[in-house]
Amino acid sequence: MTIQRCPVCDYRYDETAGDPREGFPPGTAWADVPDDWACPDCGVREKVDFEPV
Repeated sequence: MTIQRCPVCDYRYDETAGDPREGFPPGTAWADVPDDWACPDCGVREKVDFEPV
């Protein structure tokens, strides 16, 4: 399982935890997050901009 981080606001997407408020249950792989998904905290960066932790 991986963790991806937004370089602007430090929001982290953890595959283990998912993000239920965004519709991604625990265990949702980063690859399964849509390519056009934007950071839910800052809305500035898109999935392609996230960095692995």
